[in-house]
Amino acid sequence: MTSGRVTVYFAALLARTEDGWEASDTELDDVESLADLMDLARGASTDDDTVIAFIEQEDAWFGLLRVDGEEDPRIFISDGAAAARSSYGEIMLTDELLGRDPDDLDDLVDLDGTEDGEPDDDEETADDGVPPGPIGDSLILDDLGMPESELLALDADALSSIADALGCVDVLEAVR
Repeated sequence: MTSGRVTVYFAALLARTEDGWEASDTELDDVESLADLMDLARGASTDDDTVIAFIEQEDAWFGLLRVDGEEDPRIFISDGAAAARSSYGEIMLTDELLGRDPDDLDDLVDLDGTEDGEPDDDEETADDGVPPGPIGDSLILDDLGMPESELLALDADALSSIADALGCVDVLEAVR
């Protein structure tokens, strides 16, 4: 008999409106791709306003996806290696975010699905080569009141700190 550990995620959408920020918790059950997550975020906006999707996995890592209307999304992940071991983290870890050209990936994998060469025990990367630590756009909240230095210093209860910087703690607490 094996006991499986259930991974717990918390997700919230923060949407900027004419009247300020609106917060809502959200279910990720139907999110299977980055496009699904972007659609979910854009659906929280009424006038192509800024929306931030926040995903956290048990204080192991958190990720932010920011959409501003139809512009390309901006992504920040607190710990790339931890997120790479998570189904929702994998969704956010795009080839572009990781600096990989998707056409080059075929050259890195043999026909049997293994990578060329032996892994280096000294490397501090996840199995798929994702580095530990912050990855992505660390200026994602800079224009909204949270400078890069503060974002990079977050660890536990990141969402409350972000909501405080954005001035929407009261709104967020109503959905928590």
